Amino acid sequence: MTTTPNAAISNAATPNSAIYSVLDNNLSRIAGIQGAVLLSNDGIRLSDYLLDRDQAERMAAAASGVAATMKAISGEVGGGRVIRQLVEMDDRYLCIVGCGEGSTLIVVTSRKARLGELGGEAVRTAQALGEWLGTPERAQAPS
Repeated sequence: MTTTPNAAISNAATPNSAIYSVLDNNLSRIAGIQGAVLLSNDGIRLSDYLLDRDQAERMAAAASGVAATMKAISGEVGGGRVIRQLVEMDDRYLCIVGCGEGSTLIVVTSRKARLGELGGEAVRTAQALGEWLGTPERAQAPS
């Protein structure tokens, strides 16, 4: 996981400073926090926290596919809305949470994080962002 010491400073100065503030206020409470990315459901990075931009953009592109796959599987089995997805790795946890209309939050932590805390804070952060951040899904191009 590559982080840059100036990531927090550069993100705070962008027009997305309100989004960054919500990410910082909520996610900094999670033990072992490594970073987060807020993305549109078509994989565009909207904001990031503690990650360099290139890494955040790659994660956004990859995670949009995972989120779409889970949404499709849930629809197939009649599971309703996907609330969150948790991926356990040897050295990291990854939590993916739907956030508003058409956006997704990815949170990455070390294995020091407590799963209940990670899941709860990720959902609360997504809800806080979702109340005023509604990234509408792109309409399909006419054929």
